[in-house]
Amino acid sequence: MANECAEKAQAGRRKMLGMLASGAALAGLNATPALAAPPSPAAAGEADELFAQARLRSYKTRRSSSWDRTGGNDDSVHVEAGASATILEVPGAGVVTHLWFTINSPDPHHLKNLVLRAWWDGEASPSVEVPIGDFFGLGLGEYYTYQSALLTVASVKALNSYFQMPFASGAKITVTNEGKIRCDNLYFAADYVTVAQLPGDLGRFHAQYRQASPLKGDVDDWTNEYGPGVGDRKNLSGATNYVFLEATGRGHFVGVTHAVLQTQEGWFGEGDDMIFIDGDELPTINGTGTEDYYNGAWDFSSQPFAFMHNGAPFITGSERTGSRYCLYRWHTESPITFEKSIKVTIEHGHANHRSDNFFSTAYWYQTEPHAAFPSLPAIEARWPRLYRVGGAGPAPLPGE
Repeated sequence: MANECAEKAQAGRRKMLGMLASGAALAGLNATPALAAPPSPAAAGEADELFAQARLRSYKTRRSSSWDRTGGNDDSVHVEAGASATILEVPGAGVVTHLWFTINSPDPHHLKNLVLRAWWDGEASPSVEVPIGDFFGLGLGEYYTYQSALLTVASVKALNSYFQMPFASGAKITVTNEGKIRCDNLYFAADYVTVAQLPGDLGRFHAQYRQASPLKGDVDDWTNEYGPGVGDRKNLSGATNYVFLEATGRGHFVGVTHAVLQTQEGWFGEGDDMIFIDGDELPTINGTGTEDYYNGAWDFSSQPFAFMHNGAPFITGSERTGSRYCLYRWHTESPITFEKSIKVTIEHGHANHRSDNFFSTAYWYQTEPHAAFPSLPAIEARWPRLYRVGGAGPAPLPGE
């Protein structure tokens, strides 16, 4: 009898252990490895990353282009000397997301003579006013290909912009031929979306052209940028710096394209970037050299490069008179903000000792109204050419 009781007790224990083991196994399935576990709710940031491409949109996608309205293959417009072509004119709210152009013109200076302008929300003066080549980073009036986050020039002579350009009540974009020769074929596409209304915290896109040709240096008599009278110069105020942008209002600076035609010997890029924000008398942001501002180093070693946020995609010559550079820097990782005003400048040579030719376009967003833009130079003055400016220049200039 004792043995029988013991066997029954043992069997009961085995049954209990089996039940416990089975329960543990079920619990283990629910708590393991992840393959069998139900997904936990994703954090908002994680969900954005996982689902951004698949998230459904409520805007309407549209395009204004130069397609042949007869259904034929004449997909361009002709722009006579002194005339304008309307690239986009649309009422309501929306965002221009992409611009594309390619141009066939017998005018050798068409990249400087064709001017891109844009108006938002019925404003009286344009928020964009730039020679078309300069807007796309071709600041010396000639084509080359490169890729960046916001601008690209693709093979062959395809100009692309990916800046977001919002508007609340309407947008108008034009190209004007300020030259004396007809543009035979202007092909274009302006991609945009329409929305019911814009959020209230959006600035408007702006782009402004400036040049100094030649740019007057503070020193005429020099032969070596590190020699006495040059290397020991000081510049804290930036009083005679080259100005990329001067704006008033609230906004943020997103970048610049910058072209240089050397009129003197040696390295042009010892100049520091100096940015003044909200009325600061001394630079709020101070750099260490031109190639450093464009996120390169050691005068680029005369090697062209083009990355998403920075580049020197066009370099000819080797620090000699006549050398040519096209540069860009996008501050997309942290646009440079201002509440009241901003002045973006750079030295031309160390403490402004050089007199090279500078051509630039600044890009930014701000509240309206914007300050008046400088008048565009006469078309002949926009064309890059060498000037005799003293300093470490050659004995005869080309053509002399």
